[in-house]
Amino acid sequence: MVKYLLLPVIFCTGCSHMAQDEWTGKDKAQHFIASAVISAAGNEYGQKQHWSDTRSNSFGLMFAISLGAAKELYDSRATGTGWSWKDFAWDVAGAATGYALWNIGQ
Repeated sequence: MVKYLLLPVIFCTGCSHMAQDEWTGKDKAQHFIASAVISAAGNEYGQKQHWSDTRSNSFGLMFAISLGAAKELYDSRATGTGWSWKDFAWDVAGAATGYALWNIGQ
């Protein structure tokens, strides 16, 4: 349910104040690594709660992506740096990597 509410928020709010940034840089590495760690931690949290593998995996992945979207939403306010689809893409890539690495390490 939450993921269906998140998409309209992303598509409707991110376009008002856009960032002028590049695809590479220290900022992008931070987005990638943070999302990977958060995704893996979310997976582990689900396992500690004795959730099914599917639920744990979904929670970890969506938790990391949701935090990335929330960060971009925060950045898109008038005094912020602007919504960055590039940052968000790195967030999604990091979340997917954290998901994959956590499942490999199980």
